[in-house]
Amino acid sequence: MRDRSVCDMTEGNELGLLVRFTLPMLVGNIFQQLYNMADSVIVGRFVGANALGAVGSVGSINFLFFSLCMGLGAGIGILISQYFGAGKDEYVKKIIANAIYITAGAGLLMGICGVAFAKPVLSAMQTPEANIADALTYMRIVCGATVVVAGYNTVSAVLRALGDSRTPLIFLVISCVVNVVLDFLFVPGLDMGVAGAAWATVISQLIAMAGSVWYGVRKNPYLKLQRSHRRFEREIFSKSVRLGIPLAAQNALIALSCVALQSVVNQFGAVAMAAYTATGRVEQLVQQPFGSLGTAVSTFAGQNAGAGKYDRVSRGCRKSVLLVVCFSVVMIAVMFLLGEQIIGLFVSDAEVIAIGARGLQITSIMYVALGLIYVMRGMLNGVGDAAFAMINGVTEVIGRIGFAWVLMMIPSIGMWGIWYTNGLTWALTGLANVYRFLQGRWKLKCVVECGEKDEDRCREAVERNA
Repeated sequence: MRDRSVCDMTEGNELGLLVRFTLPMLVGNIFQQLYNMADSVIVGRFVGANALGAVGSVGSINFLFFSLCMGLGAGIGILISQYFGAGKDEYVKKIIANAIYITAGAGLLMGICGVAFAKPVLSAMQTPEANIADALTYMRIVCGATVVVAGYNTVSAVLRALGDSRTPLIFLVISCVVNVVLDFLFVPGLDMGVAGAAWATVISQLIAMAGSVWYGVRKNPYLKLQRSHRRFEREIFSKSVRLGIPLAAQNALIALSCVALQSVVNQFGAVAMAAYTATGRVEQLVQQPFGSLGTAVSTFAGQNAGAGKYDRVSRGCRKSVLLVVCFSVVMIAVMFLLGEQIIGLFVSDAEVIAIGARGLQITSIMYVALGLIYVMRGMLNGVGDAAFAMINGVTEVIGRIGFAWVLMMIPSIGMWGIWYTNGLTWALTGLANVYRFLQGRWKLKCVVECGEKDEDRCREAVERNA
């Protein structure tokens, strides 16, 4: 019988398991977004709209530099969930040990690149002169600490793959509180400007990472590693890279598409940048139920694919879509009724509030498509459909660049094309994910059954366990 600190999702009611696993992550993700919003609110209120625009303009670039670490961490999580579902506990411990080497190397490499290339990247994005100094400061501090972000994301991925979504929550909540306190201390208190907000974020993430590792090692038997587990395993590295690199490429492509769209936003000036930053922060919060559910579906799909229970994967995915539809309808009503009040939390400038409120109304119409992306992508990633991750990223690039280019050419749309582009990109990507799900080829992608890339063997395994 397995330890209570982990959760076997291969038995029991699918929807009940998914909801119970999602809720702690949702609370943690909301807290995380709240402290991201705290950065924006404090910077916008105490430093100014230009500083707020600067912080927002580097968000997609930071995500680009984090993408390799996040992809590798996700790949490691997929491996763990599948082998955990298959009952191969000793191999799970070896994966966890090797995750340390992979994460540290990727985090240090991307941190160096982020600091070194910050200025040329911001210049290439046509960042306005009024914003570039603050944007450069914020980016260098946050990107320089990529190894911290990589460490927290990986330990969280490990624990969640084992069914533990509570431990990361505990230390994330603590770090959120610390972040808000440090925001007030560094920004208005010590007058450190955007640098203060950046350092508050880095320190709080370090606390979350250290706390999760410390508590996990003490309480979770899978993190109690012996010398035999700590040897570098080329096979594990190869599998992690084979799963993680496509996911990293997906994240990088999505980030590149966001950078390209941010470049378009920058052309409309500081007011549009501030409005777009504010709507982005709000939508990050709205996306948390989708993201949390998608992560739960990924773990659920990985464990059940490892156990050969593909019918449970399909049922869990379909039931999750119903949750997405219900939440999306509620959020559409909220954005149309309270959009101005929500944007007003970030800035007091009437023009920024008016633009941001309309932007929220435009994108809210496509929230159902956005939720579909998270659920379907989570399922496909969980079963190891790494090849589609690349296709998924390319779809977002085509959508954001293509729609932006077309819409900006229509005079009657103009600046509003920024928000229409996001909504239409979600619709396009959501349809691509649904099509992949309906194809059914994801059943041939599980690493445990299909590690040798022998499709006939994979098909036989799927049919045997159906």
